[in-house]
Amino acid sequence: MEVVKQGFEYKVYQDAQELSLEDRTLMDSAVEQLPKAYAPYSGFHVGAAVRLADDSIFVGSNQENASYPLCMCGERVALYNAAANKPDVAPITLAITIKNQKLKITTPASPCGACRQVIAEYAQRHNQPIRILLKADSDEIFEINSIEDLLPLGFNASFL
Repeated sequence: MEVVKQGFEYKVYQDAQELSLEDRTLMDSAVEQLPKAYAPYSGFHVGAAVRLADDSIFVGSNQENASYPLCMCGERVALYNAAANKPDVAPITLAITIKNQKLKITTPASPCGACRQVIAEYAQRHNQPIRILLKADSDEIFEINSIEDLLPLGFNASFL
């Protein structure tokens, strides 16, 4: 038997001023989506913005449904929005921010499993890693180099 340890490193910015202007603009676009979220059941809002290789930005917010499996996460809304409008342009950075209407969240939350799988699919489809920026109520912003850090040993088209 062999034991394998899997881990990753990520950057922590103390506030948005430490980001490049390009990343700050992207995160601002994600934050602007928070009030557009439809989250009457959970009160948990997600705003997302994706920058494509041509520097265009597409946004999304989570959309809940009383039948929870029909909900759509903000990350997927942003990525699908981008793919519907520019299917041949690679996503390069995804900014995600969260806000709970019921309590303050100071640590950024990473994408759910379904979103991780979708992000991985787009990274593979375009043969381009997608950087991920994460923010919550605090000023801290986490930068993840690629979805492979959050989804090690992920399922992809090579298995089919």
